[in-house]
Amino acid sequence: MGRVMQIAAFSLAEVAYATGGAGNMSYEITQVVSTARFRLRSRQENVSGVFLPAFESYITEGAGDFALTGLGRGGQQVQRAREVYSKAVETLVELASLQTAFVILDDVIKVVNRRVNAIEYVIIPRTENTIKYINSELDELDREEFYRLKKVQGKKQRDSEEAENENAERRLKFEKAAEDANPSEDLLREEEDEDVIF
Repeated sequence: MGRVMQIAAFSLAEVAYATGGAGNMSYEITQVVSTARFRLRSRQENVSGVFLPAFESYITEGAGDFALTGLGRGGQQVQRAREVYSKAVETLVELASLQTAFVILDDVIKVVNRRVNAIEYVIIPRTENTIKYINSELDELDREEFYRLKKVQGKKQRDSEEAENENAERRLKFEKAAEDANPSEDLLREEEDEDVIF
């Protein structure tokens, strides 16, 4: 870019030298030119979801054409300066398009970096702390439930042992009462029968 502008400045100096002064030439050009030859079109390009303006230059022939300027003297230098400045304007338009895109992309990158930092250093740690808290509460509930189940199991076991003991005691009492009520006699034992008198 710097090289193009340097060449354009030198070509303007050549024109000034060839025509005898830059003031005369600029007056003649402003008198001849009524509308701009170089026009600009703007369009948008989508780059990863970001709409960037893109500028294009185009030339309208005919209107504002100063082909006869410098015909008296320095015409060749004027034409060369015209071509060099045409290229310089095209380069400036391209540079403006790129600079605008860079500024917009820089702003978008800053916004994205802020979001990434917010997610990385704020949202993710908060979520991890919430997950840890929920896990610790669930572990505590599991421990409480396990303890409660052990207590219920122990109570059921004690109740069943007490029931078995009561049943065994009842059985023993029942058997003892049955023995006391009906002493079992040995039918085979030899006893002396009483004499029977007729």
